[in-house]
Amino acid sequence: MSKGHSHIVIGAGAIGSAAAYWLSEAGAERVVVLEQFDLINTLGSSGDHSRLIRRAYHRDDYTRLTSAMFDAWDLIEERSGLPLYLRTGGIDLAAAGSSAAAEIDEYRAAMDAASIAYENLTADEIRERYPQWRVSDDTLGVFQADGGILDIRGSVSAHTSLALANGVEFRPRTKALSISIHDNAVTVTTADGELHADNLVVAAASWLDDLMPDLGLNFRLTLSQEQVGYFSAPRLADFTPDRFPIWIHHGSEVHYGFPVYGEAAVKIARDMRGHFITSDERVFQGDSEEPRLLRAFLAEYLPGAAGPPLSSKTCVYDMPADRDFVLDTVPGHPHVAVFNGAGHAGKFASLVGQILADLTTHGHTAHDITSFSLTRPAIVDPAFVPTFRLGTQEHEAIPTAVSGD
Repeated sequence: MSKGHSHIVIGAGAIGSAAAYWLSEAGAERVVVLEQFDLINTLGSSGDHSRLIRRAYHRDDYTRLTSAMFDAWDLIEERSGLPLYLRTGGIDLAAAGSSAAAEIDEYRAAMDAASIAYENLTADEIRERYPQWRVSDDTLGVFQADGGILDIRGSVSAHTSLALANGVEFRPRTKALSISIHDNAVTVTTADGELHADNLVVAAASWLDDLMPDLGLNFRLTLSQEQVGYFSAPRLADFTPDRFPIWIHHGSEVHYGFPVYGEAAVKIARDMRGHFITSDERVFQGDSEEPRLLRAFLAEYLPGAAGPPLSSKTCVYDMPADRDFVLDTVPGHPHVAVFNGAGHAGKFASLVGQILADLTTHGHTAHDITSFSLTRPAIVDPAFVPTFRLGTQEHEAIPTAVSGD
């Protein structure tokens, strides 16, 4: 078989563009990237301005990767000349004694295990440091200095430009229609014909489900339509990055937000709002109800930010049953690597690209990705009940909205 390429990468979003660049840096030649839309588009998960980047995470599987994560972004900033990471600090808040506070305890335990420094803050200390917050006396906080903003769209631009300069070929408006896996090669069929390669990287985000049968995978991938809001705050200058950090408020629901960045507005969202959909039901325009709910949160906790809505943007969370990453090679096919970000991978994009390049050039990676394997129970056990963290609760996914059955 004429192989043609060393690697085919499916998807040119945050992960696929990163994988393409790091493959070129690893010495891979004849790398081609297939993207169903235009390059650097706004139709996937990487079209907005910002993503949270932080060391505070609920498990040390993730926190122990954060040093390498920041190192990768340092290299991309240096090589592209484009600033991508803005350090603002990050704060997690919850009411003492609540189930939400127990989640913050998980953050502390994970950071302790990874020897990551943080500060515990009382309600008075939160008010003194960030008077923008209106918090109850039982509120506690955890502050981590490295939290900040990742320019997610800029990251795609940087990785894509660097990869192009290294000779990687990008084919926009070229959808992967089917995949055939051979013993030591792959064939990907597009509307323009077949492409052959030694290796394959699949970074198709919420479109992974369409390719699962060809990959020999059949785990359940649940999609949730998410929506963020930008608000024209009456006291906008109080929320600039030098005055206000990224934040996560853990309550009956989890809300998160940003200082002013990308738009002259404050950005806020609910994490995992649980609007479950099928792939065909995705929309790219926000609804009118979500801004109302988000503004109500701001009015209660951040009144200086509770202004008129400026804009809304949507994205889709694509999640295995345990809402953890998939980062592995297909069992029995070490030349085929797959990534799924479970709705929280943006901050790790460059590092994940490095790992995917490692797996498909060297056959291994120095990073511990055991927890993200394709052989864990949430992937291979059909009896594993899909549960997702909606706020501090766990909810079963709606069966009719689970794709990939």
